Amino acid sequence: MASDEPNVSIGRADNSAFAFGAHARAETHNTAVPARDESAEQLLAAVRELRADLARLRENEQVARLDTTLADTEEEITRTGTAGEGRMQRLREVLTDAQGILSLFASAGAVAGLLGM
Repeated sequence: MASDEPNVSIGRADNSAFAFGAHARAETHNTAVPARDESAEQLLAAVRELRADLARLRENEQVARLDTTLADTEEEITRTGTAGEGRMQRLREVLTDAQGILSLFASAGAVAGLLGM
């Protein structure tokens, strides 16, 4: 370092961007995780519990389709703070289709109850 260069010290800089040099550019895109209401929290917990229960079943097309739909629901709630009506409808349809295998799990009843089924 040359003696005429400034001394820079950066402490903690959460959610920040820095750029140094003549043509440097810095961008930051910080987004807050949306707050979830009580019903979204309950649905998220029930979805996670049902996914854990599904892991105990032998994989087949119906189980895979349900797990994928549950994973998509979990991701949407985590990302946006809620599950949209389209997502909820898809989950209802998949749960209805999988009733035969789901009768084994109380967690399926919890998800269905939260969907108004």
